Amino acid sequence: MTDLKQMKEQVREHLTHDIIPFWKSLRDDTDGGYYGYLDYDLSVDKKAVKGCILNSRIMWFFSNAYMLLKDESLLNEARHGFEFMKKACWDKENGGVFWSVNSDGTPNETLKHTYNQAFSIYALSSYYDACGDKEALDMAYRLYELIESRMRDEGGYKEAFDEKFNETDNEKLSENGVMAQRTMNTLLHVFEAYTELYRVDKNREVAEKIRQMMDTVTDKIYNPKLHRQEVFFDDKWNSIIDLHSYGHDIETAWLVDRSLEILDDERYSKKLHPITADLTDCIYRTAFDGSSLANECERGKVNEWRIWWVQAETVVGFLNGYEKSGRKEYLDAACSEWEFIKKHVIDRRDGYTAGKEWYWRVSKDGAPDSKKPIVEPWKCPYHNGRMCFEVIRRITRMEQNGGVR
Repeated sequence: MTDLKQMKEQVREHLTHDIIPFWKSLRDDTDGGYYGYLDYDLSVDKKAVKGCILNSRIMWFFSNAYMLLKDESLLNEARHGFEFMKKACWDKENGGVFWSVNSDGTPNETLKHTYNQAFSIYALSSYYDACGDKEALDMAYRLYELIESRMRDEGGYKEAFDEKFNETDNEKLSENGVMAQRTMNTLLHVFEAYTELYRVDKNREVAEKIRQMMDTVTDKIYNPKLHRQEVFFDDKWNSIIDLHSYGHDIETAWLVDRSLEILDDERYSKKLHPITADLTDCIYRTAFDGSSLANECERGKVNEWRIWWVQAETVVGFLNGYEKSGRKEYLDAACSEWEFIKKHVIDRRDGYTAGKEWYWRVSKDGAPDSKKPIVEPWKCPYHNGRMCFEVIRRITRMEQNGGVR
């Protein structure tokens, strides 16, 4: 099995020679942003809709890649994404960020989703940290104020709104045959975005919002009897489906732990650490087969597809679990998952103009699904790129502390 030193070297190599060149190759220097669709046969559709989530995540990716690698070309890519957000994705009349724009940057779907605003805050905060552009931080706070004033009620964060912020059906973040009024997923990524905003600016009001979301995780979302999070809810936070999202649980575990480190609040650390430990342990026992992680379990039936983002979060989640607990089985799980990714999930086919990306999903045995594209509005370098950043940072930290075998 790959040891951690080898893993760090391999992940850095994959990041610099595969993921970064691939996403650079999708830059649109004519209309701005990045091309929004690449099919399974590696043909780019330059006229495809550009998802604003896709483009904000790309902006976030290049900002963080620059901070890790100090390559000025990466900051140039992040700046390209920032200019596209300002020019095309931002609703200059009503405020907020659209769901999507056309290939030429004109509005396509003007829905305002809380999830989408959160990812823009996430990207703008990282971009500000990368280059110190105060305009980016100001934009992040404008979105923060918009979410707090227009997209929440006494129960917490709402989901979907039209361009003028009238509430509408949550089709974008509802799945599995239900229409959710509140979701674990939206709350998780508002939480993630606010954590990044607090990390770069240490605003006490933002910190208090993070604490409130941790309370919601504890009191509404985490199910201690089933050792999992609930996923879809009605307006009163009643779960509306029997669904265990394995990928979200392992992702939540490490994102909450990271937020606790940044917040540095002993009371909340004592409150949340047992939950993140329980989520990690449950995923290891129930969903990890020794090499990879299944997608989810709905009403007792396991979906065995190995989704790209779930595999990426599994590596980070188990590395985090190992750092927090010292349990060697988590370390072995992270390394085994990386072996599965290398062998089955990274698309090694010829035909790329630059770099390589990951398949959208593969079977339990590693066979790719040829019906799924390589790039689309949700398929981006956010999860696999972030896995690379986290692996490099965490193993470096372990090396400095003498904890790498």
